[in-house]
Amino acid sequence: MKDNTYKQTYSFERIQENTNLIKIEAKRLGFLSCGISKAKFLKEEAPRLEQWLQNNFHGKMQYMENHFDKRLDPRKLVPNAKSVISLQYNYFSNENQIDNSYKISKYAYGEDYHHIIKTKLYELLNFIQDQIGEVNGRAFVDSAPVLERAWAKKSGLGWIGKHSLLITKQKGSFFFLAELILDLELTYDSEFKTDHCGTCTKCIDACPTKAILPNNTIDGSKCISYFTIELKDELPNSMKGKFDDWMFGCDICQDVCPWNRFSIPHNEPKFQPKEELLNMTKHDWEEISEEVFRKIFKKSPIKRTKFTGLKRNIKFIKSL
Repeated sequence: MKDNTYKQTYSFERIQENTNLIKIEAKRLGFLSCGISKAKFLKEEAPRLEQWLQNNFHGKMQYMENHFDKRLDPRKLVPNAKSVISLQYNYFSNENQIDNSYKISKYAYGEDYHHIIKTKLYELLNFIQDQIGEVNGRAFVDSAPVLERAWAKKSGLGWIGKHSLLITKQKGSFFFLAELILDLELTYDSEFKTDHCGTCTKCIDACPTKAILPNNTIDGSKCISYFTIELKDELPNSMKGKFDDWMFGCDICQDVCPWNRFSIPHNEPKFQPKEELLNMTKHDWEEISEEVFRKIFKKSPIKRTKFTGLKRNIKFIKSL
């Protein structure tokens, strides 16, 4: 193990070698892509985040108001942070639910991604510490105050589409984002500057609740995913008839995106959907018992909305 003094004086060649080692190992672990950017204050994102919160686009997701400074500066999450490693993990599935069913977002077909990807991140962190030396860092998957799409863009992985999701040429947008923040200097990738959405407005036009605004912004308080997962209160009557049978999450903006014609099926066994899930009819969902719910969604992210939440969503969709 090498001490921090030695680590700080790595040569350019060693920094490049360390960077290559990390990217090769990330690929071996199954990550779709790996990009690296310098850990610093997100100056451009600060006013955007502040305005987004002021517009109440986060609805009742009060946690979005917390840790404002940490969301903008990774050095407040990891002391002396120097690098943000951004990673993509594919979840696209070419398997689909039957037509006569209430719909679930593809990311929730299998087991909860948080645990699966976090395990891989710790494997990567352990690899870095074993191969490079004394490196301090933290792993993040979606549930921490990290502006993951901004970092992925800065790391060269893609651009942020009109639906506010990261899009990568030849890979689309059906992937999770994850990060390692390290106190290790690495070679940094160039920020992805070009917006390849052009004049396309397919996602804006297709959104049934008009949650996608014309300036690459999502009004989260109108998003079907917000209503069916995040909102714990009663669903607003103003949204009746607008859920298009989505009972957990929503993939409409991704399904219509032309770039997702390049999506390829994932090869993660733990993301494979249960046959029971794919073949359940609307009637099956309406009659589902808590016991069956626990069986089908034993390790699923759908547990987040709970049995009562899922039944609430189905009842709301049905009562037109």
